[in-house]
Amino acid sequence: MLFSSITFLYGFLPVVVAGYYLIPKKLRNIWLLIMSLVFYGWGEHRFLLVIILTILVGYISGIMTEKYSGRKSTIWFLSGVFIELGSLVFFKYSNFFIENYNALAGRGVKMIKIALPLGISFYTFQILSYNIDVYRKRVKAQHNLIDLSCYVCLFPQLIAGPIVRYQTVEKELRSRNESVDKFSSGVIRFVTGLGKKVLLANVAGEIYNEINALSDEKSSIVLMWIATIAFSFQIYFDFSGYSDMAIGLGRMFGFKFLENFDHPYMSKSITEFWRRWHISLSGWFRDYLYIPLGGNRKGKIRQGVNLMIVWLVTGLWHGAAWNFIIWGGYYFILLMIEKLGFEKVLKKLPGFIARLYTLFFVNLGWVIFAYDDFKLLKEKLRKLFLGKGLSFAGNSTMFYISEFFLFFILAGIFSTDFIKKIKIKNENIKTVLMVLFVLIVMTLSTAFLAAGAYNPFIYFRF
Repeated sequence: MLFSSITFLYGFLPVVVAGYYLIPKKLRNIWLLIMSLVFYGWGEHRFLLVIILTILVGYISGIMTEKYSGRKSTIWFLSGVFIELGSLVFFKYSNFFIENYNALAGRGVKMIKIALPLGISFYTFQILSYNIDVYRKRVKAQHNLIDLSCYVCLFPQLIAGPIVRYQTVEKELRSRNESVDKFSSGVIRFVTGLGKKVLLANVAGEIYNEINALSDEKSSIVLMWIATIAFSFQIYFDFSGYSDMAIGLGRMFGFKFLENFDHPYMSKSITEFWRRWHISLSGWFRDYLYIPLGGNRKGKIRQGVNLMIVWLVTGLWHGAAWNFIIWGGYYFILLMIEKLGFEKVLKKLPGFIARLYTLFFVNLGWVIFAYDDFKLLKEKLRKLFLGKGLSFAGNSTMFYISEFFLFFILAGIFSTDFIKKIKIKNENIKTVLMVLFVLIVMTLSTAFLAAGAYNPFIYFRF
C-alpha cells in the first residue's frame, strides 16, 4: 500500500487515526502494531512471517545479551546479528552471488525463485541498531514485545525509512504526549510530502521516461542531460517526499522522527551533499560501521580503507547489482579527493560554481544508479558525453525545453530552502495560508491519483 494512493489516504489512514484516538492510551501501541501489520500485509502477506521472525530474533537476542555478560552476552548478540543479516543477505543477494559465481566459475547453478520482501533493508537496519545499542549498553533491552514490535513495524517508516534508532523513540514507545499542535503540524508535513511525491516526483519521472523513449532522430545531447536532471528531481522528491510523509505521520501519533533530508541539492561539495541526503542511512553507517572500523583515528591510509569499505557496502545496500557497487565506489573516490584537499579549494570558490560542481557529479552519479544493465549504462554515458548518433540540439529540443521549462523552475525552487525563508508574522494569515495549502495540495494530488497518473516509489525496491 502506497502513501500516495486513494486507498491509503481515504481508507486506511482515517481508520487508523480514528481508532487510535478513540481507544485508551494503554492500547494504542497494540492498535498501531495491528494496523502496521495490516499495512505491510496488504501487498506483502507472503513475507509477514519474515518480519515477525526478525522481530522475535531481535527481541530474544536483546534480552539475553543484557541478561548475561562476557562471552555469553557476545554469543547471544552475534547470534541475533547473524540471523538478522543472514535473512537480508539471503533474500536480497542470493541470486546476485549465484549469478557472479556462475560467471566466474563457468557453472550453471540455478537461480533461487524468491522475491525481495518489501522494506527489508530498512527494518533489518532498525533491529540491528537496537541489538548493537543493547550490546554496547547504550539502551536497556525492551522486555515488552508489543513495544519492540511497534518500533520495528510502525507503518510510517516501515517500508522506506527514515531508519529510526531505538534510542530516539524509546521513551515515546512507553509514553508520549499527543496534542492538537503536533497533529496539525504532522498533517502539514504529510501533505507537503504528498505534494512532493505526486505533483513533483511523478511528473519528473514522466518527463524522464518520455525523453528516454525518444528515437535518436528526435533526441539530442541536450535532451539527454535534461533527462538526467529530471531523474535527479524524481529521486529527490520521491524519497524526501516519502520521508516527509513518514515524519508527518509520526507526529500525528505523537512520535518525533529525526530529519532525513536537508535540501541536499544546495550543497557546495559532495561531502556536504552526503551530510544532507538520506541522513539516517549516512548516520547509521557512520556509527555502526565507519567508527567501529577505526574512522579517521588511525591515519589517512586507514581512513581511506575504512571509507572505501563503507561506500562499497553503502552501494551494495541499495541493490544487488554491480552498478550500485560502482556507484558507491564513485562516491568514495569523490569524497577522498575532497578529503585530500579539494574541499578547501571548493570553499574558496564562488558559491554557484561549487554548487554546479556538486550538481554535475551528483547528476552523473544518478545515471550510474539508474542503470543496472551495463550495456544500457554504457550507451547512456556515450550519448551524454560523445553524442553517439545524436545531434547536439535537434529540432524537437526547443519544444521539450519550452514544455518542461516551468516545471524545472518550480522543481528547482522547491528543492531549496527558499519557501522556509518566507516569514509570515501574522498568525491568522499564516493559519489561513496553511489551511489553503493543505486543501489545494490534497485536491490536486487526489485528482492526479484518481486519474491513474504515473505513481512509482523508487526506494521501495531497496
